[in-house]
Amino acid sequence: MFSTPKPDNIEDWECIYETTTEYDAQLAKNYLENREIKVSILSKRDSSFDVNVGDLALIYVYVPKDSVKDAKDAIDEWKNAHEEEE
Repeated sequence: MFSTPKPDNIEDWECIYETTTEYDAQLAKNYLENREIKVSILSKRDSSFDVNVGDLALIYVYVPKDSVKDAKDAIDEWKNAHEEEE
């Protein structure tokens, strides 16, 4: 699911989604927050360059470890709804 490099290990948080665009990360965050799931975004994107591929563009969505199952289910639901719209 995740590319290389792998998401950072953050105590009591787990990465559940990876993207290369801030917009996509914010959509995922909003979707999770609407389901009352705490969420945080960690961007590895280098703001010095307008790069949206490779290691300089990775953006990770994290949730508390006790919310992982609900968050993954919500992300799957969100992605399926997004695919149906296209």
